[in-house]
Amino acid sequence: MVEIDVQKTIGQLVAEQPDRARVFETFGLDYCCGGKKTIGEACAEKGKNADEVVAALREHDAATPSTTERDWSQASLGELVDHIVTTHHEYLRRELPRLQEMAAKVALVHGDRHPEMVQVHELFERFKPEQELHMAKEEAVLFPMCKLLDTATEVPRTFCAGTLRHPIEAMERDHAIAGDDLAEMRRLTNGFTPPEDACNTFRVLLAGLAELEEDMHLHIHKENNILFPRALAKEDSLRAAKAD
Repeated sequence: MVEIDVQKTIGQLVAEQPDRARVFETFGLDYCCGGKKTIGEACAEKGKNADEVVAALREHDAATPSTTERDWSQASLGELVDHIVTTHHEYLRRELPRLQEMAAKVALVHGDRHPEMVQVHELFERFKPEQELHMAKEEAVLFPMCKLLDTATEVPRTFCAGTLRHPIEAMERDHAIAGDDLAEMRRLTNGFTPPEDACNTFRVLLAGLAELEEDMHLHIHKENNILFPRALAKEDSLRAAKAD
């Protein structure tokens, strides 16, 4: 039987095997912003059966012993930062304008019969610039700091207030807001399910929002549960070495 360490957080379990994210998604458990909870804590919060989740993870691990996703916990901080930018940030730069345009069109054409799509459009009008500003802050401030730690022998003097903790906490707050917005879009659209009278643009928009949610979950997981803890651990180790 495949053993699952139930004392580890959901984020740690997904960091070990990224494909486990699919299991947590099936049960509606948040492995990115909520990745610091154990299976038991997450299930208690969502009213899910923890034993069923563990059993599903065991079955998944037994059926899929390997994954095509790289183990980013073993990469350098610089490699992980570059991957996040070229994979997830570039995805957002490409998809956000496209989805914004479709959301506006669907709200205009179908808003009378589907007022929820007006709400989705209004929500997306806030979501898009917030994500663009968030990426700009990460790429200008936090990510360069993380890359400096790869070869640093002491905590760089350029760190905000002398530590990465403050910018990381700010980014994690942004992540939580983004997660709430995506969950609200999912709720408004009944799980991104197109109604019977949906036109092709309507359907493509909902499919795009579902893909956006999936990519954002993985994106935030890599930052909250891999990059940020590793960067803080490196910073702590440099401080400890200096103190000795």
